[in-house]
Amino acid sequence: MARSINTFHRGGILSTANNTPSSPLHRISSLKPSSTPREPASNDPWRDSNEGPFEEEFTNDPSFAKFLSDDFNSTKFASEALSSGSAVSCADKLAEGIRLLEKQLRNEVYSRHDELIQQLWSLKDAEGVLNIVKSGVSSLQGSVQRVRSEIAEPYKQIRLKSQQLSHLHETVELLQTTVRVIRQVRKLRELMDSEGASSKLDLTKAAQMYNEIETLRKEGDLLGIEVVDEEIPWLMEAGNRLRSEAMKVFESGMEALNQAEVGSALQVYYNMGELKSTVEAMISKYKSQAVKRVSWALDMKAISASVGSGFGPGGIQRSGTPQIGGSLKAKEGLWQRMGSCMDQLHSTVVAVWHLQRVLSKKRDPFTHALFLEEVMQVCDPMLTDRVWDALVKAFASQMKSAFTASSFVKEILVLGYPKLLSMVENLIERILRDTNVKGVLPAIKTEGKIQMLATIESFQIAYLAHCLSSLSDLVNNLFPMSSRGSIPSQEQISRFISRIQEEIEAVKLDAHLTLFVLREIGKVLQLLAEKAEYQISTGPEARQVTGPATSSQVKNIALCLHLQEVHTRITALVSGLPTVAMEVLSPSLGSIYGVAFDSVTPLFQAMLDRLESCILQIHDQNFGGEDMNAGMDEHGSRYMEEVQKSIIHFRSEFLSKLLPPSSSHFVSVSGESICARLTRKMAARVLTFFVRHASLVRPLSESGKLRLTRDMAELELVVGQNLFQVEQLGAPYRALRALKPLFFQETTKLGSSPLLQDLPRSVVLHHLYSRAPDELESPLQRTKLTPKQYSLWLDTQGEEQIWKGIKATLDDYAAKISARGDKEFSPVYPLMLQLGSPLAGNTPGSKGY
Repeated sequence: MARSINTFHRGGILSTANNTPSSPLHRISSLKPSSTPREPASNDPWRDSNEGPFEEEFTNDPSFAKFLSDDFNSTKFASEALSSGSAVSCADKLAEGIRLLEKQLRNEVYSRHDELIQQLWSLKDAEGVLNIVKSGVSSLQGSVQRVRSEIAEPYKQIRLKSQQLSHLHETVELLQTTVRVIRQVRKLRELMDSEGASSKLDLTKAAQMYNEIETLRKEGDLLGIEVVDEEIPWLMEAGNRLRSEAMKVFESGMEALNQAEVGSALQVYYNMGELKSTVEAMISKYKSQAVKRVSWALDMKAISASVGSGFGPGGIQRSGTPQIGGSLKAKEGLWQRMGSCMDQLHSTVVAVWHLQRVLSKKRDPFTHALFLEEVMQVCDPMLTDRVWDALVKAFASQMKSAFTASSFVKEILVLGYPKLLSMVENLIERILRDTNVKGVLPAIKTEGKIQMLATIESFQIAYLAHCLSSLSDLVNNLFPMSSRGSIPSQEQISRFISRIQEEIEAVKLDAHLTLFVLREIGKVLQLLAEKAEYQISTGPEARQVTGPATSSQVKNIALCLHLQEVHTRITALVSGLPTVAMEVLSPSLGSIYGVAFDSVTPLFQAMLDRLESCILQIHDQNFGGEDMNAGMDEHGSRYMEEVQKSIIHFRSEFLSKLLPPSSSHFVSVSGESICARLTRKMAARVLTFFVRHASLVRPLSESGKLRLTRDMAELELVVGQNLFQVEQLGAPYRALRALKPLFFQETTKLGSSPLLQDLPRSVVLHHLYSRAPDELESPLQRTKLTPKQYSLWLDTQGEEQIWKGIKATLDDYAAKISARGDKEFSPVYPLMLQLGSPLAGNTPGSKGY
């Protein structure tokens, strides 16, 4: 039953439905047109009325649907049927299905009867065609055999003759090459043998012949030919001789920087086909020599050995540091070697640049090939760049080793950094100068210069640190922390200034290093200013001016003189340097000047306050009396006597110490000493203060005018002799000189007097109150201020504000006259209005002088 089931599955509807021919005979028969299959009669006895739903019945029936799946297993199906207990019914069901299938097969055969018959005829036709093809193939094979037998022998003959011809050609070419080689060798022999007889050997021509011979030997594969092999030893000797002679010319031209010799040598090597290798070897040689020279220059053991025996004083220790007695010689030896090293580096770079220049100009006369392009590729660095980079790396390595490994070399190079920098910059400058040719790149680029200077940057940092440290130690020695109030001596100050001068002199040839050193000096000067400021004495002892100079005042004066000397001499020292040098030191010099100024300013201010208090006593005097003899008294006013005594005392006790004869060179940036500046300001203030308060005197009689005039003369004399030359005070002195005749000027003529040009209008207006009636109160009277208070107010106001106060008093006076019914004013009233009206347009800040 299982076999029946399998047969049913394999031969079912699916297999019979696919009736497309697949064999070659079927494909051949399918080319013939098939007749239209006949349609079965409706009353065909073989057809079943249930044909249509046959497939649906098999598909929908669960028992038959299993046979349609691709993974149907007959054994599994039989096992399930037996285990279900209904095997008989299942077998009946399968038998019924088999009957249906057989019936359906009969129907299919019947319906396709004509088509099946037609395919049988197609098979018979295909068999006939196949027989014809077989016959044709047999005939073709026979023809091929006959052709093969006819052409095989001629082909063998042709192949043999072709090989013989090829061998003949190779032999002829070999013979021709051999002949050319022998001929060229003979010419080369004649050329080289004629050197001593006629003229110097033509290296270029000989190199060309040698290269042709070697090229023919290599390309022609002449190895083993006796006549050629016999010449090989002589050729090798000739090649070595040509290279030797060319190298002599090459080295001579490089040493003498002779373009003709270098170009001739390069042409020889180009003709020999060895241009690139020779140039590379020459560059490597120069690089190696320069690197060895740098190492040789800083070889401390060799230096020490050259200056000492190695055992006694001046010998060498294990670390390469000279022993006692040999340091000076070792130092000199190191600098000599450094100078020799710089010369070697210069000659190396210039020689390589010279070679590069010749390569960039030289072309082969036949091929016109540029030699530089034969040696370098497009993206390769220039020869000078390669050599310079190697030198910079070697120099940087040696400098680093000297800085870290040898304390002796480090000390020499740090302390002598300006000399080291000068050597390096001189090297760069010489190279740039000697390679500065129009149309040719210089040997060193800007980047290369920066790289070389960077190799000694560590020594620069150490040098600047040493400079700052040594100068700071000097400042600390000038003002030790242990003893506050001590003042350095003149010798110490001079030594400090000389030390700064030495630092500047050592680096002034290099602008950049000078700026770096000046920055460090600026730090030291700032430290000096801070230390000195800490030493300034303050308090009542520093401000008294009535007795002898106290120790605090003497100390402040000495401190001022010392700082003034430092400021003056350093300013003069940097005056010859570029402007930027002064800009670097300006802040620190300003601090020095400020501390020096502040050390004696309280003394001058105290003296000025003393003189102002004496001048204020002018208001306690009676200048309104009519006694003419009082004006002619031999003795001056009491307040003026106090002014004279105070000025003379200040001169003898203080200014004499601030202005010694030997200190006439102490001048500030503006050409004026600190003492002279303070004295000038004090003298100008005294004259201005006196003029102001002399104009405020009221009442003022003719006798009083004479007294004031004499006081002015005495003040002018004492100020000029003990403080400052009054003629150089400018506006204050001109005001004092103009006030004298103003006192005696008639009121009616005063408005057009030329004296008004030298006097502030406020002074003239204040003086006119002394000529006015009592009803016209002055601002001092109107405000009920003391003369000192009113003077302080005047110091803070401009001419316009002062005029407003005066105008208020004039308005009050006019109101009084109007209230009284009078129509006449004092002649002073319109004059004051006339003189004060221009002040209404002045700016608030103008104060006359």
